[in-house]
Amino acid sequence: MIRKAEKRDIETISDIYEAEHDLEEKGLISTGWVRGVYPGKETAETAIENGVMFVCEKDGVLGACAKIDEDEPEVYKKAKWRFSGKAMVLHTLVCDPRLQGKGFAKELVNFYEELAIKNRCECLRMDTNVKNIQARNMYKHLGFLEAGEVDCVFNGIPGMRLVFLEKKL
Repeated sequence: MIRKAEKRDIETISDIYEAEHDLEEKGLISTGWVRGVYPGKETAETAIENGVMFVCEKDGVLGACAKIDEDEPEVYKKAKWRFSGKAMVLHTLVCDPRLQGKGFAKELVNFYEELAIKNRCECLRMDTNVKNIQARNMYKHLGFLEAGEVDCVFNGIPGMRLVFLEKKL
């Protein structure tokens, strides 16, 4: 089940971010995220306050979350987008590492696509760290195309190399 996140979800979302940071620091994943910089508890708080944080739950267990809105970061102007028109953007999709492989992330991405269609968007857009092969493979499997790469400071993290992804609706 996908629903809008609520204040009661902040601690769980924050715990998922921390679990991702743990794996990143051990070299087991490559999100490019940095503990204490992005994402953190305030990331969840702000997105929930703005009504754009969504969570995926199964059997009462919150397994994944993402911010979904129409806000394209400034760096998106550097992408080589194939598709134009109104876009829905997925930000900071994260799945609890202890629950990976159970379909939480895929369900959330499917919801994102349905929400975009409901809001009369013409395409989907997102980004990820170029080194995040797991995410890139999942998005490719779900029909997303890559639309270029750029070196930048992103979400306060210097030295990022983003890959942009898009899908025509």
